[in-house]
Amino acid sequence: MTSSELWSRADADRYDAEETEMNSDTVLGPTVAFLAELAADGRALEFAIGTGRVGVPLRERGVPVAGVEFSEHMAAVLRRKADEETLPVVIGDMATTTVPGEFTLVYLVYNTISNLLTQDEQVECFRNAARHLAPGGRFVIELGVPPLRLLPPGQVAVPFDVSEGHLGFDTFDLVGQILVSHHLTRDGADGRYRRGGSRHRYAWPAELDLMARIAGLELERRVADWDGSPFVQDSTKHISVWRKPS
Repeated sequence: MTSSELWSRADADRYDAEETEMNSDTVLGPTVAFLAELAADGRALEFAIGTGRVGVPLRERGVPVAGVEFSEHMAAVLRRKADEETLPVVIGDMATTTVPGEFTLVYLVYNTISNLLTQDEQVECFRNAARHLAPGGRFVIELGVPPLRLLPPGQVAVPFDVSEGHLGFDTFDLVGQILVSHHLTRDGADGRYRRGGSRHRYAWPAELDLMARIAGLELERRVADWDGSPFVQDSTKHISVWRKPS
């Protein structure tokens, strides 16, 4: 049984509306272009495909896409955008669920590997990706760099969004490598705020590289964003590409 938290129907129904920036052409354009280049003439598999934010436009670009999704409610939202024949989705967790066939690309976007709350499950996710990849295929992860440098002694919380309609901050368990994202979102015309939260297991790039080696994958490239900008000491996230040897 996966440790991932399950998205509810209410969460799924409002997900796209609350992620307007991540659904913008500014974000999706470079993301889809990066992934389409790696997929080349092959098939792509998205772990934690969610509402199809990336999978649907990648399919529209001409890349055959399949998905794995833990929440039936998130998959139901995707079904409003693409039918099963166009974009097949298997309900299950990304650490153990398999999809028929081979893929030139397996990918995880927007921090979703952190939904697996144990190191063992994250290792199994890498192994699962490797099982699906054809020789020479790539596994891609988008993941934030833990902002621990922002924590002064004795502090365990870091804000990541302070805006009129939303207050977001992360709290950290430094021993268990668990962060909890807390959200206060203005909901409706009455000005009331809805509180939400989610748990994640953060991991450093070096730890992910070791997971990849365990799965038989080799680091090919690491950049700071989908536009290919260099990954440097102060980068807040990374796009990492591992390759399955031919």
